[in-house]
Amino acid sequence: MSVHFIGAGPGAADLITVRGRDLLQRCPICLYAGSIVPPDLLRYCPAGARLVDTAPLTLDDIEAECVAAHAAGQDVARLQSGDLSVFSAVAEQIRRLERRGIPYTLTPGVPAFAAAAALLGRELTVPEVAQSVILTRMPGRASPMPAAERLHAFAATGATLVLHLAIQAVDTIVAELTPVYGGDCPVAVVARATWPDERIVRGTLADIGAKLATEQIERTAIILIGRALAVEDFRDSALYDPSYRRRFRGEGKP
Repeated sequence: MSVHFIGAGPGAADLITVRGRDLLQRCPICLYAGSIVPPDLLRYCPAGARLVDTAPLTLDDIEAECVAAHAAGQDVARLQSGDLSVFSAVAEQIRRLERRGIPYTLTPGVPAFAAAAALLGRELTVPEVAQSVILTRMPGRASPMPAAERLHAFAATGATLVLHLAIQAVDTIVAELTPVYGGDCPVAVVARATWPDERIVRGTLADIGAKLATEQIERTAIILIGRALAVEDFRDSALYDPSYRRRFRGEGKP
């Protein structure tokens, strides 16, 4: 048997990958993060599948479920929100499986920041404006940030910042970033991207705090900050420039 870690995507059931859906359809056990995984995804599970909401469970409990399934020779679909590569707590689960010799696979999902960018109708990298995207978070009750990973240091690069798990620290974010980006720097807060109750709040570093004060947004929200979110006067990418030489277009025009 194997434990199949599956990125569920940002929310909408049809944004799970085909591979992830197919794994759900054939696994007799599904461990899912009920607090942030939409119930509609569970419809892909086979009839009679054992569905276990891991929201109230500890890591020990989750490990015990996998161990029991392994002993019974049953595959497990471990359904987690977004993508597995960032802020997914998959690393400690894998470590425990490896210690027990239980095989596993990882199937990526559509990350929440990508869904947020799609809802905003924006590319997060724009020629000569921002060519990097930094995914980060703020220190919180669960864990601190490494000493070298500081918001002002990230901001100094001018990259587009994407902050997860940070909605409760908006005032701190504004205070730290305004001296670097300027008060007119665009900000967008996207809550529950692709869910039926998704919400978008747009503003700048100067006014986003006031705008959010009248909203009730918490937990599953992403904060995006950077000039790429609103810039209009930028040059076209060289990718489709007729004078740009590339292997699929030949020599190009002089």
